[in-house]
Amino acid sequence: MFQYEFMRYAFLASTFIAITCGVVGVYVVARSYAFLAHTLSEIGFAGAAFAVFIGIAPLWGMLLFTLLGAIGVGELSMHSDQKESSISAISALFIGLGVLFLAISGSNSRYATNILFGSIIGVDRQGVAQLVILSIIVLLMILLVQRSLNFDSFDHIGAAAHGIHTGFVGIVFLVAMAMSVAIGAQIVGSLLVFILLTLPSSTARYIGKTIPAMIGWSIGFALIGVWAGLYLGFITNWPVTFFIATIEVVIYLVAYMVHVIKHR
Repeated sequence: MFQYEFMRYAFLASTFIAITCGVVGVYVVARSYAFLAHTLSEIGFAGAAFAVFIGIAPLWGMLLFTLLGAIGVGELSMHSDQKESSISAISALFIGLGVLFLAISGSNSRYATNILFGSIIGVDRQGVAQLVILSIIVLLMILLVQRSLNFDSFDHIGAAAHGIHTGFVGIVFLVAMAMSVAIGAQIVGSLLVFILLTLPSSTARYIGKTIPAMIGWSIGFALIGVWAGLYLGFITNWPVTFFIATIEVVIYLVAYMVHVIKHR
């Protein structure tokens, strides 16, 4: 399998993406941002379609739209009394824009499929370098504010009472989450990127008793999903996204059932 260059590139890129999503996902779940992550994935779809329309790489359009969307939608979700309805309206708007951009760009269905469901098998050397660099940037951002982010994510009231600049921490995290959505979509696509940002970390919360432990388990589950998904996709020629989604769901259900049994 590793004799093929495209598989080596795919494993390298997916490893960094899984680590990034595993780390960021712990805070996505802790801050109850799963719905926001799902919305950003749909905003990212519009961004990728816009990139195809103007003739640039979908990654950069997705990155631009998710960054702008994270700040705008994030602020809206924190200050609106009807945040779910407001975010749903924005989500619907960007899905429509994505369809429009693809239609007027004259692209075939392959572009839409790649944007929605990912195309990690086709990543080249330049694409790998871009994804690795973006992943490292996200991890460094989290590392720089990790102490305050831990406090704010798991005890927001206590963090504010201790003088932590929760607004700044929140913005930094929104940017990191937006970048994670953009790079994670390269594996599972914009439609299902929230899987890598929520399921491994949700599973980790049933097992890990400390924040470092949860991060470790979350990264581990994300890596298992993408590595096994790539391998199974290679030997069956079935979509990698299908295997990743199925593996992560199965791991989550097993952890949930064990948790329920132990606490009966």
